[in-house]
Amino acid sequence: MAAKEMYDYISTVTADNNQTLSVQPSHMITEIGAFKDKIHMGDDGSEERIQLSSTPIFYVTLYWNNRTASDIGTVFDFYFNAAYGNGRTESFKWSHPTDGHTYVVRFESELSRTIINPEIHGIPSCKLRILGRIADA
Repeated sequence: MAAKEMYDYISTVTADNNQTLSVQPSHMITEIGAFKDKIHMGDDGSEERIQLSSTPIFYVTLYWNNRTASDIGTVFDFYFNAAYGNGRTESFKWSHPTDGHTYVVRFESELSRTIINPEIHGIPSCKLRILGRIADA
């Protein structure tokens, strides 16, 4: 567990669906954080910076390579099943594999699957938007 995590900067929310995606990624997770802001550049190189919201926006990119067909099928079901993510429209819970917290997320990207053989599948990358957290601490 890190000294500071996304969990420390976001509020508690309720997911549209009460299902939790907990398939472990095969390797690295990329966490991206930003604020909603605008930067206007003047002709003379000067800048005007405007913060439109003080609430941070977080995304995670997950990589599932060389996983079982069952694991990838679970992720596929979360994306394509109307009872879960319903593409990029519904929110659901996601269990972060390294910080131990549960987040409310929505798919941010389209989903593609690689099929190496009948038993081994993969998802090259999948981006989730973190909408909030589940109060678990």
